[in-house]
Amino acid sequence: YTEFPGVSTSSRRGHTLRKEWGMGNAHSFFLMARSGTCKLQGHFKLNGMYQDGDFLIGGLFEVQYLKAFAELSFRAEPKLPHCELFYMTSFQQAQTMVFAINEINNNPNLLPNITLGYQIYDNCLRLGVAFRGATALVSGTEETVSDLNCKGPPPVIGIIGDPGSTHSIAISSVLGLFRLPMISYYATCSCLSDRKKYPSFFRTIPSDAFQVRAMIQILRHFGWTWVGLLYSDDDYGINAAQSFHQDVQQFGGCVAFSEILPNDNNHKEIQRIVGVIQASTANVVVVFSTSSYLLPVVDEMLLKNVTGRQWIASEAWATSPVLLDQRFKSVLGGTLGIAIRRGEIQGLGNFLLRIRPDNNSQNNMVRIFWENVFGCNFDTEGREGGEICSGQEDLSNTDTPYTDVSELRASYNVYKAVYALAHAFHGLMKCEEGSGPFGGNSCADKTNLKPWQLVHYLQKVNFTTGFGDHVLFDKNGDALAIYDVLSWQPSSDGSVVVRTVGVVNEGAATGKVLTLDEEAIYWNFETNKPPRSVCSESCPPGTRRATRKGLPVCCFDCLPCAEGEISNTTDATECIACPNDFWSNPVKDHCIPKEVEFLSYGEPLGISLTTVALLGTCFCALVIVIFAHYRKTPVVRSNNSELSFLLLLSLKLCFLCVLLFIGQPQLWTCQLRHAVFGISFVLCVSSILVKTMVVIAVFKASLPEGTSAMKWFGAAQQRCTVLVLTALQVVICAIWLLTASPTPHKNSQYIRSIIVYECAIGSVAGFSMLLGYIGLLAAVSFLLAFLARNLPDNFNEAKFITFSMLIFCAVWIAFVPAYVSSPGKYAVAVEIFAILASSFGLLVAIFAPKCYIIILHPERNTKKAIMGRAKQNK
Repeated sequence: YTEFPGVSTSSRRGHTLRKEWGMGNAHSFFLMARSGTCKLQGHFKLNGMYQDGDFLIGGLFEVQYLKAFAELSFRAEPKLPHCELFYMTSFQQAQTMVFAINEINNNPNLLPNITLGYQIYDNCLRLGVAFRGATALVSGTEETVSDLNCKGPPPVIGIIGDPGSTHSIAISSVLGLFRLPMISYYATCSCLSDRKKYPSFFRTIPSDAFQVRAMIQILRHFGWTWVGLLYSDDDYGINAAQSFHQDVQQFGGCVAFSEILPNDNNHKEIQRIVGVIQASTANVVVVFSTSSYLLPVVDEMLLKNVTGRQWIASEAWATSPVLLDQRFKSVLGGTLGIAIRRGEIQGLGNFLLRIRPDNNSQNNMVRIFWENVFGCNFDTEGREGGEICSGQEDLSNTDTPYTDVSELRASYNVYKAVYALAHAFHGLMKCEEGSGPFGGNSCADKTNLKPWQLVHYLQKVNFTTGFGDHVLFDKNGDALAIYDVLSWQPSSDGSVVVRTVGVVNEGAATGKVLTLDEEAIYWNFETNKPPRSVCSESCPPGTRRATRKGLPVCCFDCLPCAEGEISNTTDATECIACPNDFWSNPVKDHCIPKEVEFLSYGEPLGISLTTVALLGTCFCALVIVIFAHYRKTPVVRSNNSELSFLLLLSLKLCFLCVLLFIGQPQLWTCQLRHAVFGISFVLCVSSILVKTMVVIAVFKASLPEGTSAMKWFGAAQQRCTVLVLTALQVVICAIWLLTASPTPHKNSQYIRSIIVYECAIGSVAGFSMLLGYIGLLAAVSFLLAFLARNLPDNFNEAKFITFSMLIFCAVWIAFVPAYVSSPGKYAVAVEIFAILASSFGLLVAIFAPKCYIIILHPERNTKKAIMGRAKQNK
């Protein structure tokens, strides 16, 4: 904008940047003449308000709207823009700045003996106009400047505004170079928190980053994880949408659709967006935009009767009078909005009613306001039939947003911004030399103030408003994040009103960020309850989430946990495996101790096997009684009755050892069961082996050439043989128990849901030797008995021994595959069955024939009968 004809580059750099202040005329319209003075090239046509003072505070407000700039042909000087469409609420905000400055001037405790003035401009909602206003504020509008060194402070000590994020970004990018403080009351773009880019930017409205977090708090509170997003195509909307996408993912939500609102009222694009909203399953729609961009979409939804959506409004339209129109009630009724903190300013209402227009051209904004309120004109030249404004009309008879002080939000932020600048300036002015914050504990030069010094004090501002709100700035220049939660509710007259139903306060001392009065919220649904907005319903405990391919993480299926795994929370992403001794319950929401399985005395199988074992023991005892009673009879005495009694005793032990296999395994039972089993069976089989050898020896002794056979195999030798054979098994068991003793073991390999309590054999070699030794004796016994099967009838016990050993070997051969293939307690049952079957086989095959003769045919139990048969056979 600036030209300096005839001035060298170095001179231009030195004189135009105001090195002492860091300010310059880079944006002024001064032209240096040959006389050595700078003259103003031209004037901006800016509407505004002005009041003189010792120090001025600048202000930029959106009071009117510029529909379009004049076409730039670059062949002729462009026409000055003409703004229209007066905004009453924005003018109220500008007047709030005036009120705050007057209040400060009348306060003897704040900036005493200093009078503040103001220079306020209208930015017409256009960046070009806003930048021209900022240029005029920092460079001044004097016709000539004779001080070529450009020393001294700029016309304003700071600027209140601009309300737009895009405007603030552009203006603060320039002002930040010179550290001139700028305090916005409505620019919320999170990008403005970048201290490197905007070192002198402050704001009394929370950043969009805080606003997004406030919205996330509401979504989390109601469990809305599936939401749609609409945002405006500007810095405010784009940055807010980016923050929302990031934060909503962190809390576990998803964006069903994300659409940019067109800024050119493109009807096809608007219809497409409405179609997306209508087709989506998301019942909650979040909007970051001003009302002007959202209005066409709402109109289209009203036309197509698209209802049943819960709207979440950003602060830019949460209190918009345009959208609060009664005709939008079916679409926007029940909207929940995030609004900047509402405050109360004592005396503002009366002050707003006392303003009067004057003829000062620098106060033409008041005249424009007056004409819009009362429908009159101050300048009637060229107009016919227009009512003339007297300037004495009564504002108290009007009902406009300007006079409504019940919902002071943006105006309250303006009030806090002015006071923040005043408190910072007060701190700078009352500094005492020697205790200052600058180099050498110095203070600012009050006759040559530098903007960066005021920024230092502004960063440390800390005060409380009359409404009780705490005002201070963080390291990024952001204010404390406090929002009101609003609900759009129908009133008795059919209109839509806004009511505060909660607060979002990130600095709450209680730690509770969101406080809601849910009873006061209006829900625009038939159920009068909060809607559900999820892509997939929550997965209950006992299931896990499995994301659907090609869809966001919020869209998932609920799969039941696998056996042995649980999930005890809602929406678990993974199932947790139960500890070793635990298993999942049927619902799979918690672990329960595994069922411990062993062959117990209380179950039918255990009872049956115990009964059979006891019966076998009783049968052995009965046979012992019979044999003891008839011990002198030939049948009992034949073939060494002592071996018969020893065999019966060993069979009795075989039956009784079964009881060690039943019941919960203990260390002593595990050690004894196989040892007793092995020794008992060796004693049994060795007795049978010796009996077989006795049969053969007796037969040979009956022959002429074998009279000495029994001499070498008498009773002593028989007992010794049984003892030696049994002792070998005792040695095997002793070595096994000492080296690798069987121990109780919890086995989950057979069935994962059950713990099989069993006895681990400890040493496979030891167990194999025990069984192998029994098998060896059994095989030898069977072989000898088989060879002696054709002996004379009086020695036919060899046939019974052959048959008994055949049964014994068959049972234990079948035992091996059955034992290996049987799971858990059934393996123990198989082993018990083998013991019982082989024991009964021996008992019945060897002793049943003898008992049959003793009990039923005593006539055959005589020596004569036996000898007679022998002679007959001869």
